[in-house]
Amino acid sequence: MPRPDPAARRLVRIAVIALVPAGLMLASGCGAGEPRTIDPAGVDGLEIPTPTPQPADFVREIDNPYLPLTPGNAWRYEVTEGGEVIERIAVRVTDDTRVVAGVVTTVVHDEVTDASGDVIEDTYDWYAQDTRGNVWYFGEDTTAYGDGAPSTQGSWEAGIDGAQAGLVMPATPRVGDGFRQEFREGVAEDRAEVLSLEETRGEWTDLVETLDTTPLEPGVEEHKFYANGLGLVLEEGETETVTLVSSDLD
Repeated sequence: MPRPDPAARRLVRIAVIALVPAGLMLASGCGAGEPRTIDPAGVDGLEIPTPTPQPADFVREIDNPYLPLTPGNAWRYEVTEGGEVIERIAVRVTDDTRVVAGVVTTVVHDEVTDASGDVIEDTYDWYAQDTRGNVWYFGEDTTAYGDGAPSTQGSWEAGIDGAQAGLVMPATPRVGDGFRQEFREGVAEDRAEVLSLEETRGEWTDLVETLDTTPLEPGVEEHKFYANGLGLVLEEGETETVTLVSSDLD
């Protein structure tokens, strides 16, 4: 998704079965401009984003097949525009944990370099999986490098300054489900809607496709594609494409 500030980059973000952890249960309808939901199961009845996550509702392992975040897993991506590689992205699940809003989260490191190999963004993301298999996003510590001083503009943490954890990958994706992936007003407001469960792109088949948007950039859309057992394999934006080129999970 094109972004005016590199600190706003979102690489991995993303429904739910009818039975959800009690601590996360609280009806929350979609407001104007939010992705739609469908009845009777899916994300319905789950509060997204959630202001009061209960630690007992979460497990240590993140083994959702569409977002497997096991320590040591790594992915490498190329960002192309007009057929030319303009950036490269390295994503690695670390052995580190961080307590965010009372929940022990898994720390994922993202590093973005430009065509010359210079680091232009360095980010630590925090994820946790609930007992039903849904993966939640608890925030990020991000630094963007460019002209002038480094910028941490895109950083946010659930439980601080009104920020709340969002849903990034459902345990059971359903076409039509929509949800917030993150929330800190004016800083992090990405949203997603599941469009398909059986897309094909190149060698990848039966992909979950989501449409990602944010009210912070009206009219900008990005399509993301997730493969079972592998995770995010492709992003298609208006001008840029992010493609998985290698992974320890291949």
